[in-house]
Amino acid sequence: MTRSALLVTHTGRRQSTQHARAVALDLIAAGFEVRVIAEEIDDLELPPGVEPVVGPDAAEGVEIVLALGGDGTILRAADLARPAKAPLLGINLGKVGFLAETEIDHIDHAVAEVVRGDYSVDERLTLDVRAEYDGRLIAESWALNEVTVEKGQRAQMLELMVDVDGRPLSRYGCDGVVCATPTGSTAYAFSAGGPVVWPEVEALLLVPISAHALFSKPLVTAPTSTFVLTVDPYTSFAVLCCDGRRTWDLPPGSQVTVERGQLPVRLVRLAPRPFTDTLVAKFGLPVVGWRGNRR
Repeated sequence: MTRSALLVTHTGRRQSTQHARAVALDLIAAGFEVRVIAEEIDDLELPPGVEPVVGPDAAEGVEIVLALGGDGTILRAADLARPAKAPLLGINLGKVGFLAETEIDHIDHAVAEVVRGDYSVDERLTLDVRAEYDGRLIAESWALNEVTVEKGQRAQMLELMVDVDGRPLSRYGCDGVVCATPTGSTAYAFSAGGPVVWPEVEALLLVPISAHALFSKPLVTAPTSTFVLTVDPYTSFAVLCCDGRRTWDLPPGSQVTVERGQLPVRLVRLAPRPFTDTLVAKFGLPVVGWRGNRR
């Protein structure tokens, strides 16, 4: 039975194309059929035999999806891996790369482990979102990190009503609200003042952005919770955004519903690593601190 892999990379960087070619060569030598997004293939200088694929079904039937780049590339690859239920391995070529499992220095080792099938898979909670206006559906999507509803005009505050589990919570005059997963707690939600949540925790996060309100604390709710964000009919228009990649304009009076996604994203783990170590490494945390190590 032929083994197959989908390769997704950041085509705008020379280093990325070189690494993509090396990975493709190693996989082909190991007997893999390698697929690449058709619109990227001309930029990658890949060896003969690589199969160009198009459309949302690009990862259908593959054994694994490999994403070479930063978190943006990994999120793009997740769009393809999630509906195919294919495991996704992120190899960091960017700066922080919180979603990546390994760094570029270990790329040869990572590919060797893929060839041997020597890895495990974690299922990460996702979000499903739909937006309605005047009784009709105007947007429907999903997110691995976060869904945001933000003001559409820089100079005007956005007025939002937030309901949780069918009950009104608060009305916010704000720049927006972030609805995040534990995976996304170290992304936009973190920048907006939300808590860091271990990815193994099943929960949803709601984080107001620059809210002009007496109560504007970030909230952590049950994974079964449902958020409904209503854009005030008398405020300015808003913008719905999923993972910083997919956006829609929301006219005043729009209603956005966010809940746990039906499909998780399956992330590859090459070796067990405590999330504490990931936090320390990615944020460069001062474990010793200015007072020195007293242990």
